[in-house]
Amino acid sequence: MQFVDLAATSAAVTAISARRGKIDLLAAALRGLAPDEIEAGAAYLAGELRQRQIGVGWAALRDAPPPAERPTLTVARVDAALAEIGEQSGPGSQARRRSLLGALFAAATADEQRLLIGLLSGEVRQGAQAGLLVDAVARAAGVEVAEVRRALLLCGDLKTVARAALTGGAAALRGFGLQVGRPLAPMLAQAAATVDAALAATGFPAAVDDKLDGVRIQVHRSGDDVAVYSRSLADLTARVPGVVAAVRALPVRQIVLDGEAVVLDATGRPRPFQETSARAARRPGAPVPGGADQGGGAGQEGGAGREGGAGPGDGAAGDGDLGQGGAGGGGAPGSAPGAGADALRPYFFDLLHLDGVDLLDEPGQRRWAALADAVPGGLLVGRTIVSTVDEANAAFDAALNGGHEGVVVKAAGAPYDVGRRGSAWVKVKPRHTLDLVVLAAEWGHGRRHGWLSNLHLGARDPATGGFVMLGKTFKGLTDELLRWQTERLLELAVERDDWVVRVRPELVVEIAFDGVQTSPRYPGGVALRFARVLRYREDKSAAEADTITDVRQFHAAASERT
Repeated sequence: MQFVDLAATSAAVTAISARRGKIDLLAAALRGLAPDEIEAGAAYLAGELRQRQIGVGWAALRDAPPPAERPTLTVARVDAALAEIGEQSGPGSQARRRSLLGALFAAATADEQRLLIGLLSGEVRQGAQAGLLVDAVARAAGVEVAEVRRALLLCGDLKTVARAALTGGAAALRGFGLQVGRPLAPMLAQAAATVDAALAATGFPAAVDDKLDGVRIQVHRSGDDVAVYSRSLADLTARVPGVVAAVRALPVRQIVLDGEAVVLDATGRPRPFQETSARAARRPGAPVPGGADQGGGAGQEGGAGREGGAGPGDGAAGDGDLGQGGAGGGGAPGSAPGAGADALRPYFFDLLHLDGVDLLDEPGQRRWAALADAVPGGLLVGRTIVSTVDEANAAFDAALNGGHEGVVVKAAGAPYDVGRRGSAWVKVKPRHTLDLVVLAAEWGHGRRHGWLSNLHLGARDPATGGFVMLGKTFKGLTDELLRWQTERLLELAVERDDWVVRVRPELVVEIAFDGVQTSPRYPGGVALRFARVLRYREDKSAAEADTITDVRQFHAAASERT
């Protein structure tokens, strides 16, 4: 297939809002791919690279050569070029990578360059993410959507599933099975504003789990062989020896567990997320990063820590990568064999396979009962089974009082489903907001080209009368808001270049965020986690914005709770 045809499909998908229309366009493009192009083409249609990362950042994309006048690239040729760029390493690799990238862009037309920039920057905004691609693969291959979703759960890679469906149909999809040692796409949680809203989705009985800051882990054991994977299916095994030792000590032959890993302090309390994230990212033998700034974070909704862990029939679950979850009073500190005082400790909330028996299709309560029988209480996530709204709200209050971020509510009768944010698992946490001042904004790219997008956010410093930067965000901005803020910020501009527009600190914006963490990157020493725009507050002056003292007090209070 010509790459320009794929670029045209991407543009067409962007131009329409109807889900059915998007699926029709995507399915037609998938049918046009050669067998050896399906994996790359499916990835491009999902807005990502088959290789995920190839070492190319925005700086390398700024000086693209003029576009070619006529299209010559195929999907296969683009995939091969990107793979070659990603394989460069050693002395001179940066120059070779830049040369190869320049050659690829020189061969691309203007439309193709736009898609390449979007893929390399992660800014393809066509609304064709994994959920739509699953439906499109099913339509293109003439199979049931449920068959594609099931294969995706067991395989964990939509590109591989797409190739199987398009080349082998339903029979090939049925060939996917749970294999101990091969990670699965994890079940995820959607969000709700209140516990009542979560229960409206899950019904009763329901499990209410503490939600802490930890790293989502999926652990596979066969005999003495143990493998640990992240939410994104990256192999973490060598980085988490305490987790490996804890699972190897279980009295089982084969097991697949879903859970959290968290760093505890000497008293058994969980450390801040960025410490857990930094330790999970540390390769064997490398020094532990000191206060690494993990600004964005991602999240596993789970957690451990209610007194006594989980009992038979109880259950917990979650969603995230280097994410939310963790351990508290319920998991016995030091219970993970081979784990030092500052090592990652595992806490599990779901059981997918046990000694030759798959449990994916079993209802939650049965999986959780089997989990409680197979795993000691000190390694189980804390949870409460509830049958009334009052019980659930009490569990939520207890979670917050215990220093947790919130809870995740799960339907007790639901099977373990593919990585979709369905109504069976629903996360609830209090929303924190601050009124901050816009200090600057960066020009957008991809779909946001021509608009000021990424906002630099500052808190008022009462000591100096100035403003202290806390981080950046482009989340929560609608097209209408992007247009408005671009016009407004250009009116306030005091300095501008091709990348950033600095403005008079006058415009106040209400920002929602999940937490405050230590950050050496910013002058105030703290940064917001998961910041997103709620609304602009033109009714407020910059003098009424929240202060850096407010932010530091919030950080201190959160630290005391954990």
